[in-house]
Amino acid sequence: MISAKETQLPEGCFMVQLPKISDRRGCLAFGEGERHIPFPIRRVFWTYDIQDDCMRGDHAHRTCEMVLFPIGGSFDIEIDNGRSTCLLHMDDPSRGVYIPPRVWCRLGAFTPHAACISLASEEYRAEDYIHDYEEFKALLGL
Repeated sequence: MISAKETQLPEGCFMVQLPKISDRRGCLAFGEGERHIPFPIRRVFWTYDIQDDCMRGDHAHRTCEMVLFPIGGSFDIEIDNGRSTCLLHMDDPSRGVYIPPRVWCRLGAFTPHAACISLASEEYRAEDYIHDYEEFKALLGL
């Protein structure tokens, strides 16, 4: 498993490091669309209270870009662009992973009280989702 601190990701994916301010009271991380996040943010959602052994994601998007951050606890994310795959352990709330369109991702191994916040470039559209892995590979010409 690759730590989220490493950068050996499938082509098109990269780590996003947010500015972080720390003092005796704790830490504050912040991000601005088109500055720290590489697109205008059109939607924000989060997953939490994930039951043991449950997966989230398990799909790709046709056009939507996303950045995912662990905002509590930790989880693993498998990223697959059809040519290479990696598994990241996400445990730093100031470090996220950029997922471009046409990249399959699957989240699992959530610790108790883990939460993932997702910043998306588009509003929700069901037709943007690819839920079938064979359809995903066909879309990529594989």
